Amino acid sequence: MGVHDERPAKSDEAETTVVSGSAHAEVEREERPKRDVDWTKVRGQVVGFLAGLVRWVGLIFAAILVLHVIFVIAEANPGNGIVSFVKSWADPLTIGFKDLFVNKEFKLQVLINYGVAALFWLIVSAILAKIIRRVGGSAV
Repeated sequence: MGVHDERPAKSDEAETTVVSGSAHAEVEREERPKRDVDWTKVRGQVVGFLAGLVRWVGLIFAAILVLHVIFVIAEANPGNGIVSFVKSWADPLTIGFKDLFVNKEFKLQVLINYGVAALFWLIVSAILAKIIRRVGGSAV
């Protein structure tokens, strides 16, 4: 019988431990401050991130175009991996500016056309970033 007497005592202790543990957990939950989300701040951060992303994309596109112009003017080896990689990206980024101005001198033609395309990406990305900030900032 001594064994039976100890078992209920242990289970009672376990129950009190569980009860006091759950009561303690409830007290901890009540003591924690509730976090309210400042959605205006979150929206501002998202809008800022998107506007910055658009600006960076425009800057990277322009940099690729300028690199191509430098490689053409400096007569870089077209068989080089970097030169061919930049050219493979630069050609589609001209989006119609590649043959905007036709000149007898190839280097000058590349400078003008790819330069105009680079300016286009810089201007368009700046305008889009401004629009994103205005629309995102005024939305309530």
